[in-house]
Amino acid sequence: MKALIISADNFEDSELLVPYYRLKEEGIQVDIASIRKDTIKGKHGYEVAVDKTLQEVRPGDYDILILPGGKAPEAIRKEKAAIEIAKYFFQKNKPVSAICHGPQTLITAGLLKGRHATCYKSVAQEMKDAGAIYEDKEVLVDGNLVTSRQPSDLPAFLRETMKLLKSISS
Repeated sequence: MKALIISADNFEDSELLVPYYRLKEEGIQVDIASIRKDTIKGKHGYEVAVDKTLQEVRPGDYDILILPGGKAPEAIRKEKAAIEIAKYFFQKNKPVSAICHGPQTLITAGLLKGRHATCYKSVAQEMKDAGAIYEDKEVLVDGNLVTSRQPSDLPAFLRETMKLLKSISS
């Protein structure tokens, strides 16, 4: 099983690192993709090595897409390759987990219309405007989609993400 995390500079450190290590703990290979190779730096100073550029990603190689928050999604959502990757996961009904500002990429891709979802409070209106059924809850699961609001929701976010992964692997 393989996971893809898409992020950029100014990511919310815990929202990238906690899922990264939780997936690794399960023996899942995790690749981090970004706008450029090298390293990306979180809001709180953590640096993470980038495995692939967005253009190098072959979405068919992955079983799940993780979209952490922070300020990174503002940059990611402007990248055509990131939008195409997100669309691929939805077309194939593969798991997508997005937390905090992470759903902004899905909003830009037009993937949330009619879907139950949550996000960081400052993104809520944008999510509603995109046609999502927004709910202010620690975690929401709608088919292949898991969304959460903020770092304090990480336990629920990962619990539901891992349940979804286990359901596709069995």
